[in-house]
Amino acid sequence: MAKMTVKDVDLKGKRVLMRADFNCPLDEKTGEITDDKRIRASLDTIKYVLEMDAKLILMSHLGRPKGKRDAKYSLKPVARRLSELLNKPVKMMDDTIGPKVEESVKQMRPGDVILLENTRFYPGEKENSPDFAEQLAKLGDIHVNDAFGTAHRAHASNVGVAKYLLSVAGFLMEKEIRYLSKVVISPTHPYIVILGGVKVSDKIGVIKNLMKKADMILIGGAMMFTFLKAIGKAVGSSLVEEDKLDLARSIIDEANEKKVKLVLPIDCVIAQEMKSKTERRIVDIEEGIPMGWKGFDIGPKTVEIFKDKLQNAKTIVWNGPMGVFEIKPFSEGTHAIAEMLANSDAMTVIGGGDSAAAVERFGLADKMSHVSTGGGASLEFLEGKELPGIASIKDKEM
Repeated sequence: MAKMTVKDVDLKGKRVLMRADFNCPLDEKTGEITDDKRIRASLDTIKYVLEMDAKLILMSHLGRPKGKRDAKYSLKPVARRLSELLNKPVKMMDDTIGPKVEESVKQMRPGDVILLENTRFYPGEKENSPDFAEQLAKLGDIHVNDAFGTAHRAHASNVGVAKYLLSVAGFLMEKEIRYLSKVVISPTHPYIVILGGVKVSDKIGVIKNLMKKADMILIGGAMMFTFLKAIGKAVGSSLVEEDKLDLARSIIDEANEKKVKLVLPIDCVIAQEMKSKTERRIVDIEEGIPMGWKGFDIGPKTVEIFKDKLQNAKTIVWNGPMGVFEIKPFSEGTHAIAEMLANSDAMTVIGGGDSAAAVERFGLADKMSHVSTGGGASLEFLEGKELPGIASIKDKEM
């Protein structure tokens, strides 16, 4: 999946219209950014564009303003933070399109940076309206798409604009495509997939697609209880998708047919409530979980089995935590797996969303080969789906 990147085009003096993902969490009281990692993730591309003597026009969405102007979703805090990180002024626009914006762009000099207001203040963004996309495209000579987090959405600022301007990938987008393509198309073996999270139904596409290539799949998280109940184990009051028991059985059968080893936990951490100060026990799955008790993490014996299986892996993909990692008593399974991957010689790819949040929380993100910035986007990529925000980027001519 070779796509053109910012390095394949001449940017000197050009107006570069760049779609970034600045959808950062904000403090409800102060309105300031509480985590700037999404801004930092696009800095390499931003700095490169500026080094090439281009004029940079940035666009992003923030939150869900439902197609109308809402001050609490303004990108002003992003402009302030980006200005600090770049150590240069970032001009914040009051609008996303229109004569005032066009005039400001016209007055830009090479090295200048403008940030357009939230693209989702216009309904045309999510509707991928040709009119809105064309008005955005008027502002640039080249479109750079560095927003992997929205690659699974066909919106005007990432997909629509590509109908009017040459669209190339930024460095972040390029890295996401490179690592995720590797694990989906041509992984180095032994190849182990670790899947967790709440629902089997959320991971069906991933399981079925990665089963074509994986040697082994390790299952944790709340979804393990649907699998365990499907093979007749007593799971007490644990979360189970009752309507997915047949599906879980069919996945186990399919894994056997394809000779993919599907490894389920042999013990787990249980409690009656999902609270930090509550009685908890460790039970063997063979003994069963008593009614009134729920499983909230994989147990220590399972951690040891998973560690043993992961020891010789050359490629590891992890999507979904092993337990309720946000609550200390139920975080040990997820933490142990994160530590194992951080010290592994394998190529380690962490799907976005909760798994990415977990490795960040434990301070281990820098030790992984790649931590995806897109939850929904990485999930759909791992399912083998074509993402519109990647399809719209120009292919490299081989």
